[in-house]
Amino acid sequence: MRDLQGMPGTVGGLFLRVSQLLSAAVALSVMATASDFPSVTAFCYLVAAAGLQSVWSFVLAIVDAYALLVGRRLQNSRVVSLFAVGDGITSTLTFASACASAGITVLISNDLGACGENHCVEFETATAMAFLSWFGALPSFLLNFWSLASK
Repeated sequence: MRDLQGMPGTVGGLFLRVSQLLSAAVALSVMATASDFPSVTAFCYLVAAAGLQSVWSFVLAIVDAYALLVGRRLQNSRVVSLFAVGDGITSTLTFASACASAGITVLISNDLGACGENHCVEFETATAMAFLSWFGALPSFLLNFWSLASK
């Protein structure tokens, strides 16, 4: 099977990893700067999921960069299955945390009208960045899963 852009060890794969990493890191740092995020469980979940996504994406970005530098293909069945399972878990956690945070953010801003005493802009920014991280993680998962299923 030929390498498709977005698969492990390709330039597209490295681009997806870096975009996941940057989006998750921004979501994590923006949410952590809000002083009252620990009072809401969904926001704590977002911080945990963004932290896990950041670490996972960082490690795999290093692996992708190394594979590109040495000209190595990452189409080993075990490697692809590890990538697919890890991407599936992290993308599911990121999506669920972003959805939960979006629900709480809408509740605070629209339904309660309590943006004056909360950090609505930070919550909305972190939630949007978590969704962007998921948009980068989903193609990685789908390509790895498809590659694994087609062998």
